[in-house]
Amino acid sequence: MAASSTSLLRAGGQRILLVEPARSKQYHTVYPPLGLLKLARYHRSRGDRVKLVSGLDGDGYDPDQIHVTSLFTYAWQPVHEAIRYYRRKYPKTKLTVGGIYATLCPAKLREEFGYRIRIQDGVLPGLDNLRPDYSLVPDWGASILFSTRGCVRKCRFCSVRELEPQFSARKSIRSLVDPRHRRIIFWDNNILASPYWRNIFAELAELKKSVDFNQGLDARLLTEEIITEMRKFSVPMVRLAYDSDGIREPLKKAIDLLRAHGYNGRRIVVYCLYNFMDTPDGFHRRVRDLVDWGVVAYPMRYEPLKAAPKNTYVAPAWTAGQLDTVAQARRVIGYGGAFPPYEGLRKKLDRAKDFDEAFRLRPIRP
Repeated sequence: MAASSTSLLRAGGQRILLVEPARSKQYHTVYPPLGLLKLARYHRSRGDRVKLVSGLDGDGYDPDQIHVTSLFTYAWQPVHEAIRYYRRKYPKTKLTVGGIYATLCPAKLREEFGYRIRIQDGVLPGLDNLRPDYSLVPDWGASILFSTRGCVRKCRFCSVRELEPQFSARKSIRSLVDPRHRRIIFWDNNILASPYWRNIFAELAELKKSVDFNQGLDARLLTEEIITEMRKFSVPMVRLAYDSDGIREPLKKAIDLLRAHGYNGRRIVVYCLYNFMDTPDGFHRRVRDLVDWGVVAYPMRYEPLKAAPKNTYVAPAWTAGQLDTVAQARRVIGYGGAFPPYEGLRKKLDRAKDFDEAFRLRPIRP
């Protein structure tokens, strides 16, 4: 059973320890722990003392509450390590675990730790309207926010339907933006589905900051009006998705609209899902489409929504060898893990009769 929102937000003169598991190759992110920063804002507003730590730390601080965050399901081991450490160090202190893994895999946490911990399921509604306390990460220079929660799509490969099952939208994001920051990063899963997108875009034009729609824009909802409004503020990179063949036509239309309005194809990045319900040859066709259209294809390997080591799941239509071929091709003929629309790459993909010929690398001559 998940802890209630009310019980988690009791405060007043307490010492709060906020824990991000140690960053590593397994627990990797370039972003600060947004949920913990919002908790910090809440507790400081109540007069509590707050300390944020990464990994196994906390010496010289005797907390009344401990909050541990979690990342993706395949990064569960560092989370368990942090829980074990702080449970031993502070056996009488209430410890709550939240975040993506905690929401998607509560049974695994219960199996390991029983009821010695609390599990926060999903988003704490009382925190969503708070600007994160960025003073805890002084070197970070962007405001991360959600103008919507949930998604109107119910894609089978996506965890959003479990993390944020209800779609909701806010009319304004101004209060969530730190005036010291030059960038705004949206973590919306489908901002264009918001009935208030015009309000949000008007605020972005007034704020005059660089904008990153980090989770991508829904090509099926992208219109000339939306692109015209986007041109009123800086969007250095437009992100879209090509998850299946069924989106091909609306995606091509969206790309054509973007390019007609002055967006450079090298600045249009399209996430290309593979290792799910697709086939290797289908993946080849989608990557070939994108490179032919003059935009960047960014392969995204599907990971199951359960606690399993990263890059171990192999979909029925794929083999481990074919997945390794994609990984090697991204390193050798790609750039930054992506396939840009280089002329040589375009010709290689166009001439290939199938997946193996498209992504097979030439042997190194002695």
